Parts: sequence; structure tokens; C-alpha cells
Amino acid sequence: MVEPELYEVTVSNEKIVDVDIKQGYTHRGIERLLATKTYAQGVFLCERICGFCSHAHTTCYCQTVEKVFEVEPPERAKYIRTIMFELERLQSHYLWTALLFHTLGEKEHFIKIVDAREEIMDLIELMCGNRVHYGINAIGGVRGDLSVEMIRRLRHALDDLTSLSGYIARATRELAPKLSGIGPLPREKALALGVVGPVLRASGVESDVRKDDPYAAYEEVDFEVQVEDGGDVLSRTLVRVKETFESIEIIRQLLDDFPSGNIAAEVGEPPKEKEEVGRVEAPRGELIYFVKSNGTNIPERVKIRTPTYMNERSLPEMLRGQRLSDLPLILESIDRCISCTNRLTLVDQRTGKKHQVELSELRRGV
Repeated sequence: MVEPELYEVTVSNEKIVDVDIKQGYTHRGIERLLATKTYAQGVFLCERICGFCSHAHTTCYCQTVEKVFEVEPPERAKYIRTIMFELERLQSHYLWTALLFHTLGEKEHFIKIVDAREEIMDLIELMCGNRVHYGINAIGGVRGDLSVEMIRRLRHALDDLTSLSGYIARATRELAPKLSGIGPLPREKALALGVVGPVLRASGVESDVRKDDPYAAYEEVDFEVQVEDGGDVLSRTLVRVKETFESIEIIRQLLDDFPSGNIAAEVGEPPKEKEEVGRVEAPRGELIYFVKSNGTNIPERVKIRTPTYMNERSLPEMLRGQRLSDLPLILESIDRCISCTNRLTLVDQRTGKKHQVELSELRRGV
């Protein structure tokens, strides 16, 4: 399904003067359906909100529901959730860098990264039985354990992933002149607009839910929150590249201290009336869930706020004064989660004439 989002860009002499974003709303009924299904069935609905951060959605949903039910998952389940979370962050960041290089016309880098990323997808399939919608989370813990062979394969893959991150870091340094100074978002603007995740950290703000409000097993590991001060496309790239190294080290630490025990806890009866808010650091930034119970096995209300909803508000600030040809690169730099959004209306500031184009036309220089 093509989700309707339209960028109306006012242009003068090939420079962007103003931007109006019409996000539109394709109501897929997720929140409404969540209020008609059991708490357990809701896990599978949340998993289908996004194909690249499905584990982030189910973890946030499960943790919020667990607060409602006052149930604590076993330590081993928390470690498995965290390992899967960082594998998901790796595959998401790697795909994003591949798409960024593709936007720059660097096809060789694109093919190299996409091909190497398959090792993560194979690992996820080995551990969960699925590559996109993992199906491993459950309220009270996880649905599947990690075997000795899975852990061995994962340890071996981490060395290959370290090499891949190094390759991307070198490619980023080589392409830095094409990324530097494009689409700037100053620190004060980033804070005022409420952006989250790598976009916020690239503007010099040290903010990461994994550190600020630890969940799962993040209190058990040491890692650095990656921050850059440039606020441009280069800084947003560097933050994500450095985060891949951190994710690899987080997984290593978790495997070194992997606890034994059960992988799920008993879940009791739902409370009559209670509401909770949960949040996690998805690959694109802070993801928030609100869950309200009413005494039945079906939630009364589930509300979701995704990172892209917040980060898109910063695009007019990034785009004003920039070259029209840099628009696809700047859009790519915030890692939008909107399927098939590729329409753009150009407005000539002098004549007021409007012309709708595809983003691919700008990449070709049309």
C-alpha cells in the first residue's frame, strides 16, 4: 500500500525556499484492532507496523503490557530481547547506509553492504524462524531460546560485522565532502522540534533511551552514546556508523554474561483499570506505547508514537536554503519509515507554477 505523503517545495533558482509537508493518513487500523484483540494477539499486530524495526515494536508493547500486569520477565528473556534488538539495529543501520550510498550513485558500496547484511538476516532467521516479523517476543518473556549452536554462529558473525562496519566507516570518510554541510539542523532547533534518535544525536544532544531509561538488559552492558556536533547529513551518517560498532560490542558483552534459567514468566489476570507508558530506543529513535486496561483480556486503548512522526518535523528546517538536487539526500538522512513515498510538488516562487515529480527524477538530475 502506498502511504500518501506529499512534499510541496517552493523553489527559486534551483534553491529551496520553503517546504510544506502533507503527511496524509492511511489508517491501517492497527490501534483500533489492538482494542479488539487479546493482549497476546496484540503482539503479532504490533510486529507488523514496521518491517525493519518489528522487534522494537513488540518489545515496547510487551514491556508496557508487562507493567500493566506487574509481571517481570526472567533475566535470560531480557538478554535474548536485547540481543535481538541490537541485531535489528545493525540490519536497519546497514540498510540505511546502503540506501544513502545508492542515493549518492555509489552502486558498488550499495551492493557490498546489502550483500554483507544478509549474514544478519540469516542469523535472525536461524534464531527466530523468520527474517522480518521475528515472532520471538511474548508478554512475560520470549517464545524461543538460543541454543549453543546459535550462540556459536552469532559470535563468529560478529567478526564479519566488525569488518563491514569498518568498510562503511572508510567509505563514509571518502564521501565526506559530498555529505558535509548539507541539510543542517542546529542543536537548538533539534531540541525545539523534538527530534529523536540519530537525528537528535547528530545535532550534539546526548539522548538515548537505552541510557536515559534502561530496559531489557541494557543496565548490564557498557556502551557509549554516539554524538556528533555538525547536525548535517555527514553527522547523521557518522552517528549511525559508530552505533554499529557499539551494537556489536553490546552483543558480545551479553553473550559473555548470558544467564541460565527460564525464558518466560507466568502472566496473571489483567487489572481492572490501569494505564502505563513504555518507551524504547528503536533504530530510528524513541518509540512510545501507551496501554490502558479495563479488567478484561482486551486492552481498552493502545496508542503508538513512532520516531519518524517526530523527525519529519525537522525537514523544513533542513531543506530551506539547500539545493533542490540535495533534497533526496536530506530526506534519506533522517531514515523515514514511510513506504513508497516518492512524490514531490515543485513550486516556482516567481510564477507560482506547480509541477509534480518523482524523487527519482531529482536523483537523475531532471
